Amino acid sequence: MKHIHFIGICGVAMSALAIAFKKAGFEVTGSDVGFFPPVSTNLEKHKINFYPGWHPENIGKPDLVIVGNVASSTNPEWLYIQKNKLNFKSYPEAIAEYFVKENSIVCAGTYGKTTSSSLLTWILKQNNFDPTHMFGGISLNDLPAAEITNSKYSILEGDEYKSARWDNGPKFAHYSPTHLLLTSVVWDHADVYPTEKSYIDVFANLLKNISTNGLVVLSAKVIHDQPQLADLPTCKIITYGKTPNNDYQYFDVQTNKEGINFKIKHQSLIFNLQSANLGDYMADNMTGCFALAHQLGIEPNNIIKAITSYKNIKRRLEKKYEDSITVFDDIAHSPKKAEAVLSSLKNIYSGKIIVIFEPNGGNRQIESIPGYDNAFISANAVIIPRLTTIKQDPNKPEAMDGQKLAEVISKTHNNVKYIDDDNKLINYLANITQTGDVVIFCGSHGFRGMIDQLIKQL
Repeated sequence: MKHIHFIGICGVAMSALAIAFKKAGFEVTGSDVGFFPPVSTNLEKHKINFYPGWHPENIGKPDLVIVGNVASSTNPEWLYIQKNKLNFKSYPEAIAEYFVKENSIVCAGTYGKTTSSSLLTWILKQNNFDPTHMFGGISLNDLPAAEITNSKYSILEGDEYKSARWDNGPKFAHYSPTHLLLTSVVWDHADVYPTEKSYIDVFANLLKNISTNGLVVLSAKVIHDQPQLADLPTCKIITYGKTPNNDYQYFDVQTNKEGINFKIKHQSLIFNLQSANLGDYMADNMTGCFALAHQLGIEPNNIIKAITSYKNIKRRLEKKYEDSITVFDDIAHSPKKAEAVLSSLKNIYSGKIIVIFEPNGGNRQIESIPGYDNAFISANAVIIPRLTTIKQDPNKPEAMDGQKLAEVISKTHNNVKYIDDDNKLINYLANITQTGDVVIFCGSHGFRGMIDQLIKQL
């Protein structure tokens, strides 16, 4: 039995990987700066030994150390690993060695990749493929976020963010896809990709490296936004989208508070789909997964049955409270993602849409400012809270603070406020909301308990 130690075990993805290795028979230990449910309770449930802080004396001589991005250049455990010349890998390098199978299905894109990889995993699980898999979220279907199986298939979320502190390349560059589902390519993560071209180039390389006997399932949105990418693959390409010129066309999309209904047309056949998931953009995600699963040989009715039972993952238009006022939580941490969820809510609800928005680090860089134009037009009010402190690159212009971000959004929206006190923000929300209104928290951070605080007030 091999011993694997995780530096930075408390992240959703890292903890899922740790549990997958534990289930596969490895001895697993880990460290991090802090532990909170459900991660901590999940690690305890699987009898994984972990501790707070960085203590090289606790590590011993593991066979492998998986180093998370939380480890800075001065991290004592990282220094210990280097000094003692222990075997170490980044998160994606470990995925590449232990998870990637001969049929490597990768779901990539600026948005939709986590939902698509979890949905595709659910479809294949329900149809006896039992794939090895990994996606960066907590499944509401009680599906583990990572699992190693004996299947010849693997399904991986292909994140374009940097692999490690010593590797600025995208995580998906390690996954050797034979099957690629590409949902979208819109410039993001300006902290890693300072120009639009540098961002698009990593997806171009991904497409060019698919083998000639592979498969690319390509969203029409990619072809529309980045037409040059459509000509790069040398393998079979299947397209999906709203228009009839796609191999899989979705249409007649109907959304309400109970979910979504739509149709998919492939060749001369039409299939009816329904789901309790909110968001009209889910039709796009589901069609992409339908297309790939169908190309793998799964019968359409069996795909539809799996899609109907899919419950999504946490923080994807997750309804936290519903009474006279409805409260949602969503991980939408970029203007483009926020635009999609706000547009969906505007189509469903008749009251005011009030968004509390905190971007990720990349969307606080000045290079990201053009992406905010008209992104919040579906919201009646935009509130910027006190922003989480992020690391500042001394070689780059200072990241936007809350006041600056509010000013940027105000250029194309006439009701934007910056409220840096959490209690004042909650009281403000409680005072301005009326029957039928929707409050949605959008961002990658946890909002410091404000959602629960608001619900108690309401």
